[in-house]
Amino acid sequence: MAGYRGASSSSAAGGGGAAAFATRVLLLLTLLPLALAAFAFALQWRGGMRDPTGAAWPADTQRFPGMENSPLGSSSQGGGGSYFAVSSASASSAAADCAEILGRSASSHGISLYRGWSLDSEAAITPKICITGSTSASLHQILPWLYYHKVIGVSHFILFVEGEAAKPAVTSVLESIRGVKIIFRTKELKEQQDRSRIWNETWLSGFFYKPCNYELFVKQSLNMEMAIVMAREAGMDWIIHLDTDELIHPAGAREYSLRRLLLDVPDNVDMVIFPNYESSVERDDIKDPFTEVSMFKKNYDHLPKDTYFGLYKEATRGNPNYFLTYGNGKSAARVQEHMRPNGAHRWHNYMKTPNEIKLEEAAILHYTYTKFSDLTSRRDRCGCKPTKEDVKRCFILEFDRLAFVIASTATEQEMRNWYHEHVVWTDKDTNLKLLRKGVLTRIYAPMAIIRGLKESGIFTAAVTSAKAHPKVKLSNIGLENKESIHTNVTAARSTTLKEGGNDNSHASARKILEMIDVQEEAMPPLSPPGFLELIESALS
Repeated sequence: MAGYRGASSSSAAGGGGAAAFATRVLLLLTLLPLALAAFAFALQWRGGMRDPTGAAWPADTQRFPGMENSPLGSSSQGGGGSYFAVSSASASSAAADCAEILGRSASSHGISLYRGWSLDSEAAITPKICITGSTSASLHQILPWLYYHKVIGVSHFILFVEGEAAKPAVTSVLESIRGVKIIFRTKELKEQQDRSRIWNETWLSGFFYKPCNYELFVKQSLNMEMAIVMAREAGMDWIIHLDTDELIHPAGAREYSLRRLLLDVPDNVDMVIFPNYESSVERDDIKDPFTEVSMFKKNYDHLPKDTYFGLYKEATRGNPNYFLTYGNGKSAARVQEHMRPNGAHRWHNYMKTPNEIKLEEAAILHYTYTKFSDLTSRRDRCGCKPTKEDVKRCFILEFDRLAFVIASTATEQEMRNWYHEHVVWTDKDTNLKLLRKGVLTRIYAPMAIIRGLKESGIFTAAVTSAKAHPKVKLSNIGLENKESIHTNVTAARSTTLKEGGNDNSHASARKILEMIDVQEEAMPPLSPPGFLELIESALS
């Protein structure tokens, strides 16, 4: 029995020691996190921890264009402050904890925009991208369009303005934004373009001396010709022609950046084709398409053929074509010698056929007929008669012809009913089916970026800055530069003929003239392929 009691006592002592050790371990594991938390709290309370979000933007980083001398462009913080921070008496660290990736309301204590995005100084931008366009839109439409493209990597804009866009209240703001060049449609400019070499060539001649859309197409091409010269002088690497109802969607890149997308393009590629997606509005009371429209119809280039033609009828909804307007996309071209426009959708080269690729994911988002008022505004820009014969003379695409006739002859209620039937996507079951099949898609990135820009007060700051620092404007400002542009454009042909030395000038001239003679016509806005095209391609 004595041996039994001794064994029991020893066993009990060993169990008590193990229990004590386990208790100490549990106590240590409990106290250690508390101690670390208290230590971190003490450092944060004393200001010893630096906000890593603010540290990502050095104090000497280039500020957002258009924000100089405005409340949103300054910061009382030190080098650790956030790049787009709006100073206040409170510390920026509190704002950094709550700020979303695209920022908060300007009424907050601070704003931290585009966390993790790289908006480098202009000197470090590679490649340098230029957008050119012809517009008569309002500032309400142009500013979001312009700043969105700045965010994704565009550094320069060459805008040919007229109508609403040429008003001083609009141009004063646009000209205050770095990288934006405004060209007014003056009498002098028109006279210069009347002397363009384009009028002596055949590739655009099918659009000459016709009204409305044809006239606009020629005007865009003449503007693009001048923009090429300006882009070369500015040292641009890429040029894109874009309307102010279109946004570039750089999907497929390693980051949401047009610069990154074009940086990955092989060096031997001259032109990159962006297929276009078309807006599919779900209401008839859209006021701001860029921030209210998220559903788009995919381009046929981004769909399997069996899906495209299998759902063609449901996707078309009784309209003349799969898209309401054009379906052949837009393009970006490397800025190089001998370039010329090939209509508003493509670029060409006098000396060679451009080597082009078509992107498989990136797209142009075309916000067309997104507002009910677009019916009447398009009608008011054209003086054609609403007859079947006359609209063919004025409009290239069938839906534009139908819309013009309806807007010219129907009552407002009839117009609204027609708009609902042909433009607005109100059938949720059909929408869901086409979304599941991939014909329709949701794209939120541009909406989120523009909403973030708007909420951060950048648009308001641009307007305020322009009012606070008005520029002295002369009636003939910029004409000297336009003369230089005209000289470069009209002399380009003769300069090209002289290349290679005097001995080879005649041979070079014959070569270029032969290439000009056999050039294909400019690419107009084209509708996506329909059943007739499918049958023709099957038979051929």
